Amino acid sequence: MDTPRPIAVVGGGPAGALAGALLAAGRKEVLLFDEKLAWEKPCGGGLTYKALKQYPFLSDAQAERSEIRRCELLSPSGQRVRFHLRYPLAIFSRFVLNGLLLERARRAGVELRKEHVTRIERDNAHWRLTTPQSEYRASYIVLATGARNPSYAQFVAPLSADDLFVTAGYFIPGRSSVVQIQFLCGISGYIWVFPRPDHLSAGIAGRMKDLSTAELRRRLETWLAENGYGLQGAQFYAHVLPSLRVQTLETLRAAGDGWARIGDAAGLVDPITGEGLYYALRSAELCAQALLAGCPARYEQHLEEEILPELKLAARVSQRFYTGTVFGDSVVERMVAFTRQSESFRDLMCDLFAGIQGYRDLRSRLYRALPSMMAEGFSGTLRLPWSGSGLAADPSAE
Repeated sequence: MDTPRPIAVVGGGPAGALAGALLAAGRKEVLLFDEKLAWEKPCGGGLTYKALKQYPFLSDAQAERSEIRRCELLSPSGQRVRFHLRYPLAIFSRFVLNGLLLERARRAGVELRKEHVTRIERDNAHWRLTTPQSEYRASYIVLATGARNPSYAQFVAPLSADDLFVTAGYFIPGRSSVVQIQFLCGISGYIWVFPRPDHLSAGIAGRMKDLSTAELRRRLETWLAENGYGLQGAQFYAHVLPSLRVQTLETLRAAGDGWARIGDAAGLVDPITGEGLYYALRSAELCAQALLAGCPARYEQHLEEEILPELKLAARVSQRFYTGTVFGDSVVERMVAFTRQSESFRDLMCDLFAGIQGYRDLRSRLYRALPSMMAEGFSGTLRLPWSGSGLAADPSAE
């Protein structure tokens, strides 16, 4: 790929920073633009075992993080279960994670520009990027911005409210050693509490078409108060995430003539969980590999082969997961009950949290495990009257 001018990466989050670092390491001249460079974000910030295994430099980095080995799931009716995670979650603040990846990009040779790109225009065979400070030329554009950015509308069709998650959250002073996930009645989303090194990231996510940010915030504040979390000294944040429908994913264009989109900018977020960090990093890697090989079109091919099948399947079942029923009760109620009662199902949940259990072979694994799950569940039901609350699957999780 002939690049007489720099490659411009627009967006300095994990996707943009990793793409820039890989391209610079491959001897490409890279300009990375971001008006903030490192910033905080209202999400859990958890990196799965799958992500850490794929990118071991994140495990090896001397950066502040929490390693969490316990999880608590809570159903809409109040069922709860705590269990041990076989593979710990590494939870970074997004400020720390972004800063770590940006510093890695800088050391690789990326030129970081703390500037907001307000306009991108075609200039013959190249691109012209305008910021309030200056004007730049680039041979190729890698967009690593968020889910919605009207400044770059020529690269993507606008997303509807059906394709977006709204998140609202607080950073709360305090410490914990347990990740909490509270599923909600009537909302395709959940409340989370993720322990970070010096505070808790507590938030709520729901589809934009269902509830406003104000209503999500109200529900979150009510839940936090009921569960003993005070908001004194807490800081509020809100954000929008892509949560694409199948029809949107089917028509997704992640690249074109002289440009590519990665991470959230390409809508590469799990429509069920809202998890996007692994997809951000992996799409950045696939894009950089294609550009370094001189075959930009390979990027979309790799997405179609590796990432999009998982996301399309998740999009097909996401509504059923949050509002559907199984065995006469809601899916999330049954999921919490099986996690409490069945060791086989807890193993499956651990692998889902680790990112090593995909959606495409999830059904076949469930069918194989169903007889033992039912037996364990029946046995657990018989024991419950003699074993206290029966809420903790892992005795050490109490």
